[in-house]
Amino acid sequence: MDSVFSIYLLAFVIIIIFFKMIRIVPEQQSYIIEQFGKYSKTLGAGLHLVIPFVQKVAYKHSLKEITRDVDPQVCITNDNVQVTVDGVLYLKIVDPVKASYGIENYGYATDQLAKTTMRSEIGKLELDRAFSERDEINDNVVKAVDEASDPWGIKVTRYEIKDIYPTPTIEQAMEQQMRAEREKRAEILASEGEKESRINISKGQREEAINISKGERQKMINVSEGKSKAIEIVAEATAEGLKDIASSLQLPKGRTAMSVRLAEQYVDQFGEILKGAETSVLPTEIANLKGIIDTVLPALSSGNKGGNV
Repeated sequence: MDSVFSIYLLAFVIIIIFFKMIRIVPEQQSYIIEQFGKYSKTLGAGLHLVIPFVQKVAYKHSLKEITRDVDPQVCITNDNVQVTVDGVLYLKIVDPVKASYGIENYGYATDQLAKTTMRSEIGKLELDRAFSERDEINDNVVKAVDEASDPWGIKVTRYEIKDIYPTPTIEQAMEQQMRAEREKRAEILASEGEKESRINISKGQREEAINISKGERQKMINVSEGKSKAIEIVAEATAEGLKDIASSLQLPKGRTAMSVRLAEQYVDQFGEILKGAETSVLPTEIANLKGIIDTVLPALSSGNKGGNV
C-alpha cells in the first residue's frame, strides 16, 4: 500500500515538474533564460522547456514598437528665448540580450537621452526656425539617440515634437509681430494694386494718344489727298479750257473774237477801278479812254432804261 502511494506521489511530482518546465512564449516576445544566474539562451515565440531550479526566465521583452512620452522640458533657443518642448519617442528592441544586460532601464535611459538631445538641437536654432524646422529637429534627435542606444540593443525609429510652448511674454511679442507682418503685407498689396492701376491708366492714356494721333494723321492725309485731287481736277479743267481756246484760235475770226473779248474784260475792270477812285492821274491815252467810257456808259445806261420801259 505504501509503495502504491509512493508511485502515485512520484507521478504527481513528475507531472508538476513537467508542467513547471513548460514555457510558452507569445508572438513578438522574447524570454531571457539564466542558468545558475548566468545567461543561457533566448527563447523566441513558441513552446519551450525550462529546467526548474536550474534555469529561470530572468527577463521578458516585447519586440513590438514601443511608444514613450517624453515629458515637457525647458529649452533655450539660440536667440535666448525660453520655450517648453514635449514629444513622443518610438523605439523597439532588436537585441533582447543587450537590452537585458547592457543597461538597467533602457526606457528611462532613452527618455533622458532624447531630452538632452532635444535641448541641444533647440539651442542651435532661433525661435522662428524652431517652429518651422520641426522635421529637421526630429531627424537629428532620432539619429543621435539611435547611435547612443545601439549598445543597449534598442532601435529608435522616430521622434515627434508634440508642442512648443513659449512664455506668455514671448507669445504676446509673437502676436504683435504677426499683426505687424499682416498689416505690412496688406499695405504692400494695396500699394501694388495702386501701382498696377496707375500703370493701366497710363497705358490707356498712351493708347488713346496714339489712336488720336493716328486719326489726326489719317485726317490730314485725307485732306491733303482731297486738295491734291481738287488741284488736279482744276488743272485738268484749265488745261481743257486752254486746249479749247487754242482750238478756237485756229478757226477763222478766232483771234478777232479773242481780242474783242479781252477788250471787253479790260474795259469792265478799268471801269470798276475808276468808279472806286475819287481822283486819278492817267496817261493821255488812258484819259481819252476814260472820257469815252464816261460818255458811253451813261448813254448805254439810258438806252437800257429806255429799252426796259
